[in-house]
Amino acid sequence: MAHRVCPWWLGYWLICPLRRRKQNPAAIVAPYVHEGMTVLEPGSGMGFFTLDLANLVGVSGRVIAVDIQPRMLERLKCRAGKAGLLGRIDARLASPNSMGITDLCSSIDFTLAFAVVHELLDAACFFAEVAAASKPGASLLLAEPKGHVKASEFDSELQAASQAGFNLVDRPSIRRSQAALLKKT
Repeated sequence: MAHRVCPWWLGYWLICPLRRRKQNPAAIVAPYVHEGMTVLEPGSGMGFFTLDLANLVGVSGRVIAVDIQPRMLERLKCRAGKAGLLGRIDARLASPNSMGITDLCSSIDFTLAFAVVHELLDAACFFAEVAAASKPGASLLLAEPKGHVKASEFDSELQAASQAGFNLVDRPSIRRSQAALLKKT
């Protein structure tokens, strides 16, 4: 697998309204996210999903948005501030080797890993970090772009998730994506 991080400037295309027509972020995550939840979003970028997640968790919930690119997080915070959602979002700068979420031990209800795992150096390490941060029974929605990630690579990601303690529950249909809903045991 190629381990290339999406350039920060491409983030503007990733949040464009045209993409929202093809992949509605609220529709994708609404079945899994509810008011009061604590949500982890690795690879949040400029917040294509983040603002919708923040709306869904409500004032009593929290979204931890993690990215390795400061410019992505700066733009995310600007957008969240304009939308009045910044108080619900904890934007964190990660390193290439760790998300830096050890303080979240067993506190995450839902993780959205959308088009991000294929960019990581070590999928097993990623899933181990998510598992440590997740409550028992927490959900993880894993989705990768079909044209970018081969089925065999996606299967390898599912295997790494399984080894970290996540069980496959469903294979939801998400346009232009391979997807899996997983639950922590």
